[in-house]
Amino acid sequence: MYTDPIADYLTRIRNAQMARHKVVEVPASNVKKAMTKILFDKGYILNYKFIDDEVQGKIKIALKYHPKTKRPAISEIARISKPGLRKYAGSDSLPRVLNGLGISIISTSKGLMTDKEARQQNIGGELLCYVY
Repeated sequence: MYTDPIADYLTRIRNAQMARHKVVEVPASNVKKAMTKILFDKGYILNYKFIDDEVQGKIKIALKYHPKTKRPAISEIARISKPGLRKYAGSDSLPRVLNGLGISIISTSKGLMTDKEARQQNIGGELLCYVY
């Protein structure tokens, strides 16, 4: 049993990309589903599928690689706010990842969104992870 399901989700994606897997399966939750949708919308993963066959369900994620160099689309994916030390930021102090080239996923009162969307809506929240 693991205590941080979001860190487990990010680690499974990171490990699958290092091993050059095409597909990775992770246990499903509403937060992980929202994170997967954000990663797909921003072009970091190729495709995803929600499987609701068990009690918890699973998410199948098709990983994205560059066609010629075979490098993964996600070069770094890091957990920021941890269960032992939560990190929060207001709308005026949201960090810019790689000067705007990457994204940070924020948990706000209006659901999960990227740092750019949170700045536009002028809301802050918990910094879940950085992706670039």
